[in-house]
Amino acid sequence: MTLSTLPPFAARRCWHAAINPLHATIYFSPDLARELALLGIEGSAAPLSTRSAALGAVGPGAVAATFYNYSHAHLAQFFPAVWQKADPEQVIAARLRAVDATLTRLLGAEVLASAELAEAADLAMRATEGCTRHGRPLYSAHADLPVPEAPHLRLWHATTLLREHRGDGHLAALLIAGLDPVEALVSHNATGHGMTSKWLRATRGWSAADLAAAADRLRERGLLDADHELTEAGTALRERLEADTDRIDAAPYEHLGAAGLARLHELGGALVVRAIRAGAFPADLTGKG
Repeated sequence: MTLSTLPPFAARRCWHAAINPLHATIYFSPDLARELALLGIEGSAAPLSTRSAALGAVGPGAVAATFYNYSHAHLAQFFPAVWQKADPEQVIAARLRAVDATLTRLLGAEVLASAELAEAADLAMRATEGCTRHGRPLYSAHADLPVPEAPHLRLWHATTLLREHRGDGHLAALLIAGLDPVEALVSHNATGHGMTSKWLRATRGWSAADLAAAADRLRERGLLDADHELTEAGTALRERLEADTDRIDAAPYEHLGAAGLARLHELGGALVVRAIRAGAFPADLTGKG
């Protein structure tokens, strides 16, 4: 096994601070809702079809498998019916228009035209050269899409590839950890870094009873206490889960190198802070409870 050339946790911190949030701005964007509504796709169907479109006109089973923590019954309300309103290629094109509008609104035209943003795009794209396709369906499907020319769209495309690459690997780590979809969400919520129960119910399709039953199962395993806090064993399991994900996802960041990773963290992190200050995400999106 090759020893890492990166500082401990550097890739994980960059992903959480500078990569995943920039990609995720699209899911809470009114620009996406507007673009998809023009195709007849509204409500929860908009972000779901947006992320899955690269897979083609798939049904709820494929989406449940690749998204992992969504209710199959919830997804079956939208798939495959959504593809009768617009084909995946139309949704992908609408998404890119929405990304353009969203980043322009959140970051401003001056930032989008800056040398720093272009540098961040180049660094992120360079990192994607280290990604691998095997066992990574969402990454691999997105890697088949053309790379946009505009720097801010190239940056978003690169963060999407890096996001799905880590995400695909994370699913393997979840299976190894023995966490089913709802247990994964509930234990993540208990860390204080996951979605709140309100957003889990609204976006993942699980009921309050589903979440409560998962919490009971975690308590039976000694991972969650009576106050809905992670036990020592629960904290250790979540850290092993992240460490396994780091190991599975190391290749893009090893390819980029320590200096490039640190610069991407710096540049991308500044963009994310600016986007958050511009209202990219709901105030009650993350936290316990």
